[in-house]
Amino acid sequence: MEDGYQNRTAFIKGAKDIAKEVKRQASKKVGRSVDRVTDEYSKRSYSRFEEDDDDDYPVQGSQDGYYREDSQAANDDEGGHSDSTEGHDEDDEIYEGEYQGIPRADSGKGSLAGGPGSVRAGAQQFKDVGVSEAERRKDQEELAQQYETILQECGHGKFQWTLYFVLGLALMADGVEIFVVGFVLPSAEKDMCLSEPNKSMLGLIVYFGMMVGAFLWGALADRIGRRQSLLISLSINSVFSFFSSFVQGYSTFLFCRLLSGVGIGGSIPIVFSYYSEFLAQEKRGEHLSWLCMFWMIGGIYASAMAWAIIPHYGWSFQMGSAYQFHSWRVFVLVCAFPCVAAISALSAMPESPRFYLENGKHDEGWMILKQVHDTNMRAKGHPEKVFSVTTIKTVKQMDELVDTGTDTPVWQRYRLKIMSLSQQVSENNILATFNPEYKRTTFMLMAVWFTMSFSYYGLTVWFPDMIKYIQKQEYESRTKTFTKERVEHVTFNFTLENQVHRQGHYFNDKFLNLKMKSMVFEDSTFEECYFEDITSTHTLFRNCTFIASLFYNTDLFKYRFVDCKLVNSTFLHNKEGCMLDFSDDFNNAYMIYFVNFLGTLAVLPGNIVSALLMDKIGRLRMLAGSSVISCVSCFFLMFGNSESGMIALLCLFGGISIASWNALDVITVELYPSDKRCTAFGFLNALCKLAAVLGISIFQSFVGITKAVPIIFAAGALAAGSFLATKLPETRGQVLQ
Repeated sequence: MEDGYQNRTAFIKGAKDIAKEVKRQASKKVGRSVDRVTDEYSKRSYSRFEEDDDDDYPVQGSQDGYYREDSQAANDDEGGHSDSTEGHDEDDEIYEGEYQGIPRADSGKGSLAGGPGSVRAGAQQFKDVGVSEAERRKDQEELAQQYETILQECGHGKFQWTLYFVLGLALMADGVEIFVVGFVLPSAEKDMCLSEPNKSMLGLIVYFGMMVGAFLWGALADRIGRRQSLLISLSINSVFSFFSSFVQGYSTFLFCRLLSGVGIGGSIPIVFSYYSEFLAQEKRGEHLSWLCMFWMIGGIYASAMAWAIIPHYGWSFQMGSAYQFHSWRVFVLVCAFPCVAAISALSAMPESPRFYLENGKHDEGWMILKQVHDTNMRAKGHPEKVFSVTTIKTVKQMDELVDTGTDTPVWQRYRLKIMSLSQQVSENNILATFNPEYKRTTFMLMAVWFTMSFSYYGLTVWFPDMIKYIQKQEYESRTKTFTKERVEHVTFNFTLENQVHRQGHYFNDKFLNLKMKSMVFEDSTFEECYFEDITSTHTLFRNCTFIASLFYNTDLFKYRFVDCKLVNSTFLHNKEGCMLDFSDDFNNAYMIYFVNFLGTLAVLPGNIVSALLMDKIGRLRMLAGSSVISCVSCFFLMFGNSESGMIALLCLFGGISIASWNALDVITVELYPSDKRCTAFGFLNALCKLAAVLGISIFQSFVGITKAVPIIFAAGALAAGSFLATKLPETRGQVLQ
C-alpha cells in the first residue's frame, strides 16, 4: 500500500510537469488550441491512473452545497498529507481573491508588469473579449431566470416591508430637498441681502447639484454596491444640510446647498434599483409605485415644518450684528432629519443580493437571500420552512484590477485606483448604455424623461409664481395715493404700508420705531425731520430733498434714495445687513406653504391609482395615458384668473401627472440589466434635472406677460412624451434583467 501510494503521487506530479512543458513549448506556435490539447492530456492521465488504482484508493466525492470549496483536507490529521495536498503545485492554488473572480498578481492575467508573459496574456485577453462578453450575457440571462424563481420562494413579507420604509426615508429626503430653498428664499433673501440674480441662482442651485449627484452616484452604485453608494450620498447630504443652516454668507450657503444637492441626487436612481432587486415580478410594479408615495410625504413634511417654524421669529438668536440665526435656519436644520434617519436605518440593511451575484460573490448573495426567506417565513408563522436553494448562478467576471505593486506610494495607489474605477465606470457602465443593444431604448427614454421633466417642473414652479403675481396685482389695486400734502410737527410711530406720496412737504416731523412696507415718496421735501429705528421693505424715495434731517439706526441705505438731494443731513449707526420682513408674515406663509402643501397632497389619489393598476394595465398604458390627460389639463390653465382657480388647477395637474412619473420610474428600472441599471437611471435622472432647470427658467420669464406660451410649451412637451412612450417596449410580466 505504501509503495502504491508513492507511485501514484510521483505519477501525478510527473504528468503535471510534462503537460506544463508541452504547453509552454507549443504555445509559441499554435496559441490557444494547445490549451485544449494539454488540458485533455492531463485529464486522460488522471483518469487512467485513477481507473487503474480505483480499488485501492477511492476518490472522495464532493458534497452538494452553495460553498465553492468542499474539500475535506481540513479534517485530516495535523501535519499530515492528504490526497488533495500531496503533489500540490502552487500554480493550481485557489486563493481568496480568485475565489471572488479577481486574478492573482503573479498569475499573468491582466498583468501590466511587462515581459513576454504579459504580452501573451494581453493578446490572449484581447482574443477572449468577445467570448467573455457572450458568456457574461448568457450567465446574466440564466441568473435572471433563477433569481426570479428564488424570489418567488422567498415570498413578499416582513423583509420587503422593512426595506420599503427604510428606502422610503431616503426618497422622502429627496422630496424635502426640492422644497427647502423655495420655502426659505423669502426670508433668506432679506437676511442675506440677495439681489434678483442671486435669488434665481439659489433657487436653481439644488437642481444643478442633484444633476451631478444622480449621474455620479448612479454610476458608482453599479460598481461599488447600491447600499454603500446610497449611504455615502445620504451622508454628504446630511453633513452639508447641517452646515448650510449655520453659515452666514451667501457664497458659503450656496456652496453647501450645492453639495447637499449632489448628495441627495443619488437617492432616486439607487432607491428604485435597490428595492426592485428584492421584488418578484408580480409585485414589482405595484410596490415601486407605493414607494413613490414617500416623495409626496417629503413634500408634505417640508410644507408643514415651514409653516410651523419659519413665521416664528422668536425662534432665533444673534451674536452681535455679524452672526444671526433666524427661524428659517431652524427649518433647514429640521429638514435634514429624514436623511439622518435614513442613514441610521439603512446601516442595518444588507446589500442587494443581485449585485453580489452579478459580481461573482456567490456566498454573500446566498446568505442575504436566505435572510430574506427566513425573515418572511418567520413573520408568516412558518419558521420550519427551509431555504431550499443550494447553488445560484453567478456571472463571469472580467479582469479589471491594476497591479500597483508594493513599492508604489500610497497616494499614487489611490490615484491609480480612482483612475481605474473612473475608466471602468465610463467604459463598462455609461458608454455601455449606448451600445447597439440599448441605444434605441436609451434615446427614447431620454426624450420621454426630458419632455416630462420640462413640462412638470416648469409648470409646478410657474403656478406659485402666477399666484404671487395675482396677489401682487390685487395688492397694488389697494394702493392709496396722497398728493401735495403738507405735514408739520407730527410723530409717526405706526406702520406705513402700500402708499404713494407725491409732491408732499414734511416739516419738523418725527418717524420713530416705524415699519415701512411698499412705501413710495416722489418729488417730496423733508425739512428738519428725524428718522429713528426704521425698518423698511420695498420702500423708495424718488427725486426727494432732505434738508437738515437726521437718520439714526435705520435701514434706509443709499439704494433706497433715487435721484435724491441730501443737504446738511446725517446718517448715524445705520443697521447692518438686511432685516427680515415681520409684517404680514402669516398671510405670506399661508399662501406659500399651504399652497405647496395642497399641491403635494393632491398627488395622493394618483399614487394610489397607479399602484393598484400598474401591474394590471401595464407600464406603457399608464405612462402614455397619464401624459395625454395631463396634456389636456394644461389647456384649463387659461381659465385660472384667481388664486383659488390656480390652486385648483395646480392640484389637478399634480394628481394626474404623478401616475406617469411612477410608470416611468418602473419602466426605467426594468429596461436595463442589473450591471447597468443604476447608471442608466442616474443618467436619465440627471437629464431630468437639466430639463427642470430649462423649464423653470423659461416658464418664469413669461409670468405677468402671457399664459399662452407656457401652456403651449407644456402641452406640446407632454404630447411628444406620450407619443414616444408608446414606442418603448412593455416590461410587465418580464423577469428583472
